[in-house]
Amino acid sequence: MRLALYQPEIPPNVGTILRLCACENIPLDIIEPCGFPFSERSLKRAGMDYIDRAQFTRHNDWQHFTRNSGDARIILLTTKSETAYTSFEFQEDDILLFGQESAGVPEEIHQQADARLCIPMTGNLRSLNVAIAAAMVLGEAMRQTGLFPSLGTDPNQ
Repeated sequence: MRLALYQPEIPPNVGTILRLCACENIPLDIIEPCGFPFSERSLKRAGMDYIDRAQFTRHNDWQHFTRNSGDARIILLTTKSETAYTSFEFQEDDILLFGQESAGVPEEIHQQADARLCIPMTGNLRSLNVAIAAAMVLGEAMRQTGLFPSLGTDPNQ
């Protein structure tokens, strides 16, 4: 299981997701360009001291990311789907892809995804914060696949 961020724009969101990935021992792919200078300083507040424990790979662009994704399914989280993430059957090697905070992903990338899922929401609301969405969907995917770390263990030791 991996998380992937497509051209993220907001440093605190990336920092929060790095922290989530460190705590759950989930690798993160960051598909550039980012909408901010990618630096420890820009990520420090949200990521706190967890950033050093996160496993992440920076990709120059979408092509570099897909060349290095292997055979894993790319599961796109999007507001343009009718399939709820809670009704999807996740696999251990899935890559959960989240788009830009302001625009999602371009149509060509939308079409390349192996599955497109949404988070059901009330009324005419558009979307959740990307870090909250990532935590919700990753939690369900880890629950289904049994990937949560055992209580009281440190996977990094």
